[in-house]
Formats: sequence, structure tokens, C-alpha cells
Amino acid sequence: MTVESFTPTTGVTMTPSAVRHVRKQLEKKPDARGIRLFIKKSGCSGFKYETQWVEEVTPDDEVFTVDGVDIYVSREHLPMVNGTEIDFVTQGVNSMFEFRNPNATAECGCGESFTVA
Repeated sequence: MTVESFTPTTGVTMTPSAVRHVRKQLEKKPDARGIRLFIKKSGCSGFKYETQWVEEVTPDDEVFTVDGVDIYVSREHLPMVNGTEIDFVTQGVNSMFEFRNPNATAECGCGESFTVA
């Protein structure tokens, strides 16, 4: 599948917990327009999820809005994360984003990286 022929059908979504967290963080960042989900080659399985605050929108961005929160994904990365649900979970004293990606065919034991067929 090439990037040019890809048409998003699902996009990227967030749970209410993730939306609340991102909204709180955006209130502290007046220049941020939303959050970017992207992937990097990393980890034992091949790819790692990364997020960052979006101040500049690029022409390559697809934007998905969930309850007023904008999620930016580059068209290059969208085929690998399309359908992903972003959650924000607390385990003990740690809080983090958790990604539920239907395209992931394998994940490493610690959940930090994933593989796409």
C-alpha cells in the first residue's frame, strides 16, 4: 500500500481519560493546537509510538477531532496507526498513554514497541 493510495476510514481516536489528560495539558500550552501521534523505528519489535504537542500544522497532516481535541498524524504514518485508540492510564504512581493499534501484529513484552505486517 502506498501513502498516496491510502484513504483513512477510521482515523485515530481517544478514550475519555486521554481526552481529559490532553485538555489539561493543552491549557498549559497556549501555542499548542493539539497532539501529534507518530512512530519511530525503535525497540525490539521495530516501531515505537511517540507524541508531541502541535504548534505548526504541516500539509502532510491528517487531523482527527475527538471531543474538541485535535489529533495530528502524518499521512506517512497513518497506514500503521489507522484505527488506533489512545488511552491514558495510571498504574501505581505512573501515568502514561497506552495505544491500542489493530494494525500491530506483534508487540514486545514491555509494550514499548510494535510490529506491523
